[in-house]
Amino acid sequence: MQENIRVMIVDDDPMVMEVNKQFVEATGGFEIVGAAQSGIEALAMIAAKQPHLVILDHFLPDLNGMDVLVELRKQNQPVDVILVTAARDSETVQSVFRYGAIDYIVKPFRFDRFKSALDNYKALRLKLAKNELNQEEIDYLASTKVKPQQRELQLSEELLPKGLNAVTMKQILLFLLNQKKALSAEEVAEGVGLARVTARRYLDYLEKTKKIKLEVQYGTIGRPINRYSPL
Repeated sequence: MQENIRVMIVDDDPMVMEVNKQFVEATGGFEIVGAAQSGIEALAMIAAKQPHLVILDHFLPDLNGMDVLVELRKQNQPVDVILVTAARDSETVQSVFRYGAIDYIVKPFRFDRFKSALDNYKALRLKLAKNELNQEEIDYLASTKVKPQQRELQLSEELLPKGLNAVTMKQILLFLLNQKKALSAEEVAEGVGLARVTARRYLDYLEKTKKIKLEVQYGTIGRPINRYSPL
């Protein structure tokens, strides 16, 4: 039986922390092992509790979330981080991904977006738990977990078509990774919490840039359905 993923929550707002706790508990396969309300408290608790995943706010009373993330990397702590914050400026977003965060959720958010982040993380851990990965698995993980020195370039929104952003693109990639079958644009939109037309734009771009594959499903009646899955 696989062990639960150990989660720590860092947020200085007690109400937000309680909501995050409830969301984690409502998602199977996770257990909360600690909670902190400041950056310094978080660093000490992470060293003591050794969680697998930290749900980290950016605006804290002492250190900010970015400071905490940088310090964790300096300490070489074996922990993954999802930033959950109201900060949405491009400099913060790029810096967070450059230092290895696996996801970035903007407040306010819906439960399905939060759950999607946890489910996608669970899927990544399952793949990385294998003793050996084949080239296809490595290539896909490389497309979603970019090396820090390459992250600023690859995730720069200046390299994406107008109207697309790197955070949403990564969210869709991770969501598809967690699926056992190819999905339609409508199913992706519902699962990620996007409008259908928005999901189609991202899926078209990802398919054209060969990050996902397109399967056309023909039925006996009506138009064929485009379905998408990881390469």
